[in-house]
Formats: sequence, structure tokens, C-alpha cells
Amino acid sequence: MTVTDSTLPPVRRDSLTDDLRWRGLLQDSTDPDELRALLDGPGAAFYVGFDPTAPSLHVGHLMQVTTARRLQLAGHRPLLLVGGATGQIGDPKESAERTLNPPEVVASWVQRIRDQLAPFVSYTGDHAARLVNNLDWTGEMSVVEFLRDVGKHFPVNRMLAREVVRARLESGISFTEFSYQLLQANDFFELHRRHGCQLQFGGSDQWGNITAGVDYVRRRGLGPVQAFTTPLVTRSDGSKFGKTEGGAIWLDPEMTSPYAFYQFWINVDDRDVGRYLRYFSFRSREELEELEKETAERPASRAAQRALAEELTTLVHGEREMAQVVAASQALFGRGSLDDLSAVTLRAALTEAGLVRLDDLPEVAALFKESGLVPSMKEARRVIAEGGAYVNNVRVVAADAVVSPADLLHGRYLVLRRGKRSFAGVEVGS
Repeated sequence: MTVTDSTLPPVRRDSLTDDLRWRGLLQDSTDPDELRALLDGPGAAFYVGFDPTAPSLHVGHLMQVTTARRLQLAGHRPLLLVGGATGQIGDPKESAERTLNPPEVVASWVQRIRDQLAPFVSYTGDHAARLVNNLDWTGEMSVVEFLRDVGKHFPVNRMLAREVVRARLESGISFTEFSYQLLQANDFFELHRRHGCQLQFGGSDQWGNITAGVDYVRRRGLGPVQAFTTPLVTRSDGSKFGKTEGGAIWLDPEMTSPYAFYQFWINVDDRDVGRYLRYFSFRSREELEELEKETAERPASRAAQRALAEELTTLVHGEREMAQVVAASQALFGRGSLDDLSAVTLRAALTEAGLVRLDDLPEVAALFKESGLVPSMKEARRVIAEGGAYVNNVRVVAADAVVSPADLLHGRYLVLRRGKRSFAGVEVGS
């Protein structure tokens, strides 16, 4: 999928700053008047960076990805930086020193993330996006050049005042991580010099690094340049956004299936969904306010969650995968045909529900017990007798019936359902 002028209605240029503020996307910024003039004025080049610390981006990165898309739709030109250099160093954490990944691993992750970013913006037209890698200029510098041309512009007392550095002074911080701020600041300078970049944005945890870059560009006699940060995405219940019991929610479909991605958003808390819609959705203010109102008045409809899940699944995985996910969500609860689901989508959905692997096909009551839908054979027989048990959406009438191998979906799967809402999967064979 490629962003074009017809993909989404463009954000009105003269209202971009107000739109970002209404959505809660502006947390910290350099001079507010200068930033407004830049955002609401003629198209400017901006950059946002992604360090390859894993083989995929995760949903926490969506704040920056969708904000970059939002700015491009308003007429600005994205420079999407994947840190082939900074990814080998790592921004300091408050807890402990990062594990350094081998350069060849980082290089492979750079390419994967570059490919992953590609569908979110347009690479053609007057505001064409560009993918950049900071290893292209950092890798050319000698140690002496780095210390003379970059390091001399950074007072150590200011670097020591950075909160994450202060937190690590007692336990210890390596010069490698201590110098990360210089590398990121130099990125802003190089992008300003090479591509006329006038704006950087990132998460609020990057404010110290970002302002260091703004100051460094000024100290090198260039600029002026501007910057802002978006808020860190949180959950109302205090749990970490983008995490589930199974781990992080990745954008790579091989690491998190489109079905699991969709379910993550469907299950968003009512207290959070309005805020997430403002952050991530490209719907109009009027549409979002209507969805927020519906959530308040009819929370059981989960209209806001469905709107959020469908929009983001389409954005990240495309319309075809989105259609499969919706079809799976309906079919598993008896509102659609299981035969229309691909093997990949079906398996992903059953894995989320709980997929049991069996070597052969026992009687139906045993299937329900083995799947965990009932605690005992006695309970399985009771559910079947009361008409509440289904195999592949067909009601079971005999507890001792045995499913035919011909009934296995894609030759190996069964969908078991108890009542209207509880279901599980069985995979037969190795």
C-alpha cells in the first residue's frame, strides 16, 4: 500500500498545529510560534528516527509512524531515519547497560525496518518521503573527526544533567552509551545540511537528545530548526502499552499475526480507546467525537474499538488481510463460513484462543475436555446434551460421536465452540 493524495483526505495545512494539539500529539516543543509557522506554512522537510534494536517495529512505534504520515498528508516531506549507526550503540536505559548486537545483525534489522516503513508514506510527488541511514555519514568519520567536529560542541556538565545519565552514574555508564546523544544530535545537523531538514520529532523520552540536536545545529552556525515530542502512549490501568501475556505486539506479520494485531486493538479498554483514536486514526474530528460519544453511551457495542482495529490493521497489513481477519472473527462465533478462511488466518485465530495438538481424533466429549473448554468429561457430556457444543459451527448431538478426518479444515484443524462466546482449536497430526 502506498500513500497517495487520494488515499486519505489531506489535513488542512492551516489547521495542522491545532489538529495535532487537539489529538494530544504535541507534548514538548521548541519555540511554539516558530513551530506553528513551520507546521502551518509551506512544506518543510522533517525527520523521525527508528533504531533497529529488534527485527521489527512494534505498536509503540505507531505513534511516530502515523504522525509522520499525518505531516506528509499536510504537505511536509518525511525523512525516515533508520539508525544503522545509533542502533549499534543504543540509547541509555535507566536500568542497565544495553547488550550490543553484532553489526551484521543490526544491518539486517535496518533493512527489515526500512521495508516495514515503506508502506506508510508516499515516495513520489512534491512531498516524497526518503529513507535515510545514519551509518552513511557516521561510518565515514574517524575518531579524531568525531571528537574535534562534534564532541567539542557538547558541554559535559549538560550531558551529565540528563536524567537517564544521572540515574546511571552510581551503577555506571559506559562512554559508548554516554556518547549516544552526540550521534543523534549529529544526525539532525547532517540531515539539515544534506536535505534541508528543518524539523525533528520523536517520543517524549527523546526530548533531551532532540534538544541537543537543535542546539548543535545552532552551534554549527546553521538553522534555525524546530522540534517537538509526542507523548508516551500509556494504559489507564497502569500496564505497559503494546504488551500482552504473549509479549510485544509487532508490526511484522510473522512475529504477530494480523489476527492477533486486530484483537489487540479490539480489546482496548473503554478508558483508552478515545485517546488512541485521536493518536492513531486519520478520521475527522467529528467522526472521532461521535465514536467517543457512542463509547460513553453504548460501551457494549465497542464501535470505537472496531473502528480503531479495522483502520490500523488495514494500515499496517493491508485490506486483504483485514478482510480475512474480520471474516475469521465472525466465522469463529458462527456468523460466517469457516471454509472461507485461509490456513494462516485460521491457525493464527485458533492460536490466540488456545490451540491443542492431538495425534488422532477421540470422541467429541474428549475433544472438548482436551481443548480446555470444559473441565471434565462429565461436564462435556452435559454441555453436549443441552445443545451448547459445536464443532466447526455445527451443533453436536452425541457425546460419543467421532469427527471424520474429512471434516478437518485445511486437513488438520477443528474449531470447537461452547455456547456463543467460548471457543478453542484443535490441530490434528504433527
